[in-house]
Amino acid sequence: MTRAVLGPATSQTPDGSAAVPQDLGTPGGDRPPRLSVVVPTRDEAENVSLLIDRLVPLVAPLDAEILVVDDSDDDTPAVLARAALDAPLPVRLLHRPAHARTGGLSGAVLLGAGHARGDWILVMDADLQHPPTTAAMLAAVAMRHDVDVVIGTRYAGNGSREGLDGPAREVTSSWATRLVKSLFPRRLATVSDPMSGLFAVRRDALRLDRMNPVGFKVLLELLVRHPAARVAEVAYEMAARHAGQSKASLREGMTFLRHLFRLRGQRLIGQIRTGPRALRERLRELGRLVAFGLVGLSGMVVNTAVLWFCYEPAQLHHLLGAAVATQVSTSWNFLLVDNLIYRRTRRAGLPARAVRFFLLNNVLLLLRLPVLQALVWAGVGVLAANAVTLGALFLLRFLVNDRVIYTADERGRRDPVRMLVAVDGTETVPTPSRRRYQYLKYRYDVAGVVTIGSQIRLPELEFFRAQWVAGADVDIAVRVADVGGRGPQRRAAMTQYAEQSVLRYEEQLGRLGANFRIQLGSPIDIHVGPLLARSPHVVYTNVIEALLRFVMVSRGHMLLHSACVTLDGVGVMLSALTDTGKTATVLRLLRDHGGLFLSDDMTIVRPDGVALCFPKPLTISAHTLRAVQAQDLTPQEWRRLQIQSRLHSKGGRSLALALARFNLPIMGINALTQLLVPPPKYSVDRLVPCRMGTSTRVEELFVIERGAPGISDLDPTETLERMIDNTDDAYGFPPFRYLAPSITIDGQGYTQLREREREILAAFLSTVRGRVVSSDCFGWADEIPRLLREERGELRRAAVPSPVWPRWDAHLAGAGGAV
Repeated sequence: MTRAVLGPATSQTPDGSAAVPQDLGTPGGDRPPRLSVVVPTRDEAENVSLLIDRLVPLVAPLDAEILVVDDSDDDTPAVLARAALDAPLPVRLLHRPAHARTGGLSGAVLLGAGHARGDWILVMDADLQHPPTTAAMLAAVAMRHDVDVVIGTRYAGNGSREGLDGPAREVTSSWATRLVKSLFPRRLATVSDPMSGLFAVRRDALRLDRMNPVGFKVLLELLVRHPAARVAEVAYEMAARHAGQSKASLREGMTFLRHLFRLRGQRLIGQIRTGPRALRERLRELGRLVAFGLVGLSGMVVNTAVLWFCYEPAQLHHLLGAAVATQVSTSWNFLLVDNLIYRRTRRAGLPARAVRFFLLNNVLLLLRLPVLQALVWAGVGVLAANAVTLGALFLLRFLVNDRVIYTADERGRRDPVRMLVAVDGTETVPTPSRRRYQYLKYRYDVAGVVTIGSQIRLPELEFFRAQWVAGADVDIAVRVADVGGRGPQRRAAMTQYAEQSVLRYEEQLGRLGANFRIQLGSPIDIHVGPLLARSPHVVYTNVIEALLRFVMVSRGHMLLHSACVTLDGVGVMLSALTDTGKTATVLRLLRDHGGLFLSDDMTIVRPDGVALCFPKPLTISAHTLRAVQAQDLTPQEWRRLQIQSRLHSKGGRSLALALARFNLPIMGINALTQLLVPPPKYSVDRLVPCRMGTSTRVEELFVIERGAPGISDLDPTETLERMIDNTDDAYGFPPFRYLAPSITIDGQGYTQLREREREILAAFLSTVRGRVVSSDCFGWADEIPRLLREERGELRRAAVPSPVWPRWDAHLAGAGGAV
């Protein structure tokens, strides 16, 4: 998505000079605020004072400013000035004189956006139909999530539009929303309320030069003009207007319809004019043009035959006959075009494609009929005139089909998962089934920092099995339950119930999908659906590890994406982007140089520079096979490895990430894949002879990369950023980015946890030397020991076994006691 910083927006005063916002409250300092609340007003003198009183204390903790763009002819500016006099945050007023009120409310919003100083811009009305508590919550959600636009919705979750003035307004609003979504089905795919007046937008995701809204519906313009913007929604109940009269009118309705169809027309023209750039794609388009022409010729034969029958034997008027013939030939053409030319590239459902195809041909029919009649009056035969009109529109018909109806529309694909925050809503929890027991059969103590109890076995945590942990004392509890609605839904959805601290992820297949529910608290309760329960690897990787990461942070530790070994007592850490060759390097280091193994995928680190073991089973990808020297793998296991290692390697991961961009039940697909072809996971000491360590003080950090051979030092700041990036890369698979920003642990939100994580990592790295080692032949396992030998002398193979985890007290072990 192309992003640009907002350019300056100006409004003209009567003397022609540029208008500048007037400071009313506490002047802003040198540091810009994080949030700008833009409030367009027009004759709101009865509301603005109460709005300021309620809004200021709610947004002040968010480091906000309030910018009122006023189009009033009453004393709204004076009332606002009095209300903002003692405000503890900047309140600014930009009053537009009558001759400068271009664009109406939308123009006022854009003007305010141009003068906003915050990273986020919150837009809300002044009549208190947008409750200030909801607006503040929406802003907080926006600033926490990795999205570009957060919309207050009246049509999802517990949202309500009862605050509208009467049933007529409610019906009008509902039908207008349906009309808008039907005209922009892709760009508004995950948006339930595209005409909401309450929304927040990330400042650097908005391009003012693309915007030209008219009337009230600035959000609609924003969503259509910025198709790649990532969207989330917050459900709210619209309140009744506090005082004054609504500005909605028949005139505004007509303005909205004109603007809507102007947007649709501009979008259509833009799609038609945007052709393929690469030569290969242009050649493919030419091939489709030829095929479309051949289908069109066959359709013209059908059309002519039907028109002849209607005009000659049936004695119908030629215009009526042309209309009937168009419906028959359209059906014929659609079947051929849909099943022969675009069979592999069609995206929308069959009904949607058929409706658009028929709509196009009937719109063109309305254009053809006057021309057809004129040709008949000019003496041209009916059949010949009909053929002329059909041929004249052939190119337009092809371009609309190829670039609009059947386009993959990769540019600006909306995120396939709906994100919804229910501010005041409560989740309806089904009564637990008597078939589901509550006992936590498997218990784990992860390095003495976090305890986990689970009804399903978690192979990744097998090293930390600790059946002595009481079920009532676990920090995270994992149980199997029926999660989600009974019926299917069109899209996967992540819903956060703010009042209950509940997160729920549901896929398209209802309760048959890979669904889960998280109750944040002490303990953290995770309920996974039956499908997920049958794939514990997906449960751990996609759900549990995300929570484990932030629970670790809340307790002063970090789960760092890295490998860790000790070579001759030297703590060595390896880091790389996923599927670079880190696992193969670890195996070769252990095989050829001895040492102790602590971790391969994730390492627990502390601020004091100590790394704790996290020996998850190793996943063997295709390029890792060469480093495996397992003597006890059976021939059947070796044969399976040939398939498993390719499916669960970089290629398989890339395919899964590509599929995650589409509206597919991606976690369910992943779970089924893991069931059919389990990932090739093996304990490290089964792959190469080695011993395991429990902890080490890390002295050397090597970031391994593929490329021209070379070694370079990393400064502390660059090392920190590299390690953060590599860790985030490990969590790239859905639904982490929907789940993580909603996590709160011990009162710390996502932003605070991420900041604390950086602090822990910075302290850990303060005594570590960081270097980048590049290789074009997977030679890191040779280069790293060479570097250590040059700097520290000859490395010796470790001969002393590491103490086990946990460490039993010596006197208890000697006396045969128990802990």
